[in-house]
Amino acid sequence: MVLHRKAMESQLVYVLQGCTNLKKVKQVHARIYRNDLHQCSYVITKLIRVLTVLHVPVESYPRLVFSQVQNPTNPFLWTALIRCYALKEPVSEAFRLYASMRKKGIGPVSFTFSALFTACSAARDVALGAQVHAQTVLVGGFESDLYVNNTMIHMYVKCGLLHCARKVFDEMSERDVVSWTELIVAYTKSGDMGSAQELFDGLNVKDMVAWTAMVNGYAQNAMPKKALEFFKRSQNEGMEADEVTLIGAISACAQLGASNYANWIRDIAENSRFGPAKSVLVGSALIDMYSKCGNVEEAHNVFEGMKQKNVYSYSSMIAGFAMHGRAHAAIELFYEMLQTEIKPNHVTFLGVLTACTHAGMVEQGQRIFETMEKCYGVAPTADHYACMADLLGRAGHLEKALRLVQTMPMEPNGGVWGALLGASHIHKNPDVAEIASSHLFELEPDNIGNYLLLSNTYASAGRWDDVSRVRKLMKEKNLRKNPGCSWVEAKNGMVHEFFAGDATHPEIGKIKKALEELMERLKGIGYQPNLSSVPYDIGDEEKKRLLMAHSEKLALGYGLLVTDPGSTIKIMKNLRICEDCHIVMCGASKFTGRKIVVRDNMRFHHFLNGACSCSNFW
Repeated sequence: MVLHRKAMESQLVYVLQGCTNLKKVKQVHARIYRNDLHQCSYVITKLIRVLTVLHVPVESYPRLVFSQVQNPTNPFLWTALIRCYALKEPVSEAFRLYASMRKKGIGPVSFTFSALFTACSAARDVALGAQVHAQTVLVGGFESDLYVNNTMIHMYVKCGLLHCARKVFDEMSERDVVSWTELIVAYTKSGDMGSAQELFDGLNVKDMVAWTAMVNGYAQNAMPKKALEFFKRSQNEGMEADEVTLIGAISACAQLGASNYANWIRDIAENSRFGPAKSVLVGSALIDMYSKCGNVEEAHNVFEGMKQKNVYSYSSMIAGFAMHGRAHAAIELFYEMLQTEIKPNHVTFLGVLTACTHAGMVEQGQRIFETMEKCYGVAPTADHYACMADLLGRAGHLEKALRLVQTMPMEPNGGVWGALLGASHIHKNPDVAEIASSHLFELEPDNIGNYLLLSNTYASAGRWDDVSRVRKLMKEKNLRKNPGCSWVEAKNGMVHEFFAGDATHPEIGKIKKALEELMERLKGIGYQPNLSSVPYDIGDEEKKRLLMAHSEKLALGYGLLVTDPGSTIKIMKNLRICEDCHIVMCGASKFTGRKIVVRDNMRFHHFLNGACSCSNFW
């Protein structure tokens, strides 16, 4: 009889495990009653767990099932209901149940504490979590429990107390891969890649989660070289790249803008289960990557080859066309998208408005902006207003742009005022620049770029006293300018970095000689250095010396030395290209017969036969 009962318990638990909806659960519950097992803690515990998985409201069913057990003394039964509340609302009921359980003299199990820590994580209540932590010690026997410690680490991480999570980790007598990866991921999200790598290096067996955390961590913290280094290491270790890792590596490649890496990652994606024809996420990321690596044609090839497209793939392609100044292609694709069932979102509109901005298509941009909410239900955000301020301002409609900003339905953010300040600089209008910068100094008091742009606008108007005032303010705030940095890819795929005034490159002598020869040829057709590109009140000769040492010129000189004649030179820059360098790139493309592509922090410039794709509208 006992054996028959045990067999029936096991059979019912097995059937419960296969239940996928409430109707089936109720059928099994009826069998539990027919077999007089409604008081069996083992079976009822399983029943409550299945109801939790199916997201059945606690009070309507799980709590009633629990209350019908006449003398609940099994800690797993209590824990099942505690966990049910921990995963739902109100989580405070989980702690009331725990208190009742302890009053009845029933000792908790490790799952009890993990459920309570889950409740603390959900409520982001670190004070309550600390009390549960104390309970693990007071009750005894749980301070060295691996499962309990892992959920405790998770709780402290979720509540933002990373140092407490690390203290728990350091005091653990036993750790598993979950312990390590939880902290590694937390450090990457906080931007502390040094601590993340320290832990990663100490992990004996590294799984895909740990590798992915490092790749994505470095990519998200703007350290693309390190991200690609770790991705390469994971491949050498025989790790099969999953979708998340691939997207992290693709993002890093997009930041770096290196074509050689782009093709390598594309091959890995194609040979995996997540190629662009199979994964819309990877496909969309590859479109963005190729666009940012200066190869918008290959980005479009990826787009065309995708079997499934969504709003992200369309938006990525529209943004790709926009950043390369191909406004008509971007707008054409936008209207093509509108013929499908895919609805545009706020990112789509940012892309198409940016395309209009880079091409000076004011009327087209205004029409699209006006239809956003009216026709497509997408309410313009501050970012869309920033695009419109940029569009109007770049085209010379500064007063109109200012009125738009002042009548926005929401408070203008830094992007909006920044667009207006940038347009003021382009059109040498210090009065509007003063209005924009006064707001920016409040919103972004430590953003040195705003001070520099105002200073440069004053300099272009010859207002040197105002330049001195802004420079003094920068000095008082101890703000330091980010040095101009450019990088170029050699034909072997190696990326070489140059900073403004850089004299550390081993071939700097050859680079300077190549540049001097180029400048002599340019002077033969009337080139004169654009001294207004140096916003300092210094002598002309000193200005010429500074212009020659701009990072993009050094990268150009190196590119001419190490790439094959006739091949494209691709230069990436962290700041906006200056007017003098733009003139030099145009001339260099004519004299060398080479296509030169420069990506600055705003857009791509394609120089060919002495002209730029931006038509000097930048």
